[in-house]
Amino acid sequence: MDLNQKKVAVHDLEIGMFVTDLDRPWHQTPFPIQGFFIRSQEDIRALASHCQWVAVGVDEIHDIPEYARHIPPLFVQRSSRQRGVEVLELPPLKVKDAVAYPPAIPREHEIEASATLLADAETALTAVTAQLFAGELPDFIALEAVVQRMVGSVIRTPDALLWLSRTREQQNHTCRHALNTAVWALVFGRHLGLPEPLLNHLAMGCALAHVGKAGLPTSITCNEQGLDANEYELFRTYPDLGARQLTLAGVPKVVISIVQRHCERHNGTGFPQGLRGDRIPLLAKIAGLVNEYEKLTGPREGWQPMTPAQAVSQLFSMCNIEFQEDLLEKYVRAIGIYPIGTQVELSNGQRGVVVSNSPERRLFPTVQVMTDQLRQPLAAPTILNLGGSNLRRPKDARLQIARCLPFGSVDLKPPKTEPVRRAPRWRWFRLPGW
Repeated sequence: MDLNQKKVAVHDLEIGMFVTDLDRPWHQTPFPIQGFFIRSQEDIRALASHCQWVAVGVDEIHDIPEYARHIPPLFVQRSSRQRGVEVLELPPLKVKDAVAYPPAIPREHEIEASATLLADAETALTAVTAQLFAGELPDFIALEAVVQRMVGSVIRTPDALLWLSRTREQQNHTCRHALNTAVWALVFGRHLGLPEPLLNHLAMGCALAHVGKAGLPTSITCNEQGLDANEYELFRTYPDLGARQLTLAGVPKVVISIVQRHCERHNGTGFPQGLRGDRIPLLAKIAGLVNEYEKLTGPREGWQPMTPAQAVSQLFSMCNIEFQEDLLEKYVRAIGIYPIGTQVELSNGQRGVVVSNSPERRLFPTVQVMTDQLRQPLAAPTILNLGGSNLRRPKDARLQIARCLPFGSVDLKPPKTEPVRRAPRWRWFRLPGW
């Protein structure tokens, strides 16, 4: 057992303890995340019904952080469903012939190699979208090539493209949403062990998921949040419109299936066909989930984005209603409690951006600190490994993340450079095009 953990009998647990391991495999229990705070006596009773002992983090016993406060108690998550809404439970998903990808290479090497990748993707996607709006048959060669590069980058190391997608400024919301969704999907798909050909189809489907909106009036596409009943019925046709356009262009059927079905929902309440459960293809389920997550957390005009914690809380409220529960649980494990690029405020008032995570210490990521305790910009950002630095601090002085900040809600932009670890120092290199 790790030196930062200790074995505790379930009847000795207390509110505020952080559970790091169980006496049985996680998948045999209903707990949604491998590692969680005990927030109530209901949580302790839930643990007692499944385990005799658990491991707790000895340095992680303190007040409940923002992330944990947003998620309902574990004991009631499965029962607190929306009244009058059908809940559909299915056996856990299994990926056939799952690939065990090799450990990720150092992120700094991949960022240097992929610094222009998202700009190239935006150029290719913009060209395809313009052709569709003009009623022309689009040329997908450039987009297919850049998607293959994206897949290769995420296979080598998922953090690099995720960092670039969260820190790169993009003016076009449609392109930003499509590409960010594709990146989330690739990171998740790699975590699930999807083979490389399926990752290519998944990214292509996410990038093209909204092309059908080219066939809708701008009065609808520019006001998606304020549609009346008749307008919404027309809006619901865009997946079919996109599928027809891509069929004429000769796009692979797997990609068309993602485009046509990414708005279907687990209990059959989605559109356009009202498919449910295992009638929805896995790649379309993934596309629908990551599309919703990006919609909740991504900035856009007239919308205050949610923090990752708030978005995860909302998605968990839709378990087995709109999204299959075990798929959502796997997604949270894939992206982490504090995903790369998350803007955070530390317990001492400083603010920064998460640059890396540790699977063993999920609540203590490495943060690029960018302000002082009065929230004034630092002359030079500093890198703070919360897990490592806390080991050298007295317990009452240890830092933690106090709260997440909505993406883009504050002027907290990483420098036009990327932190690179060269033990024992950090260095900075400039990204091309900045």
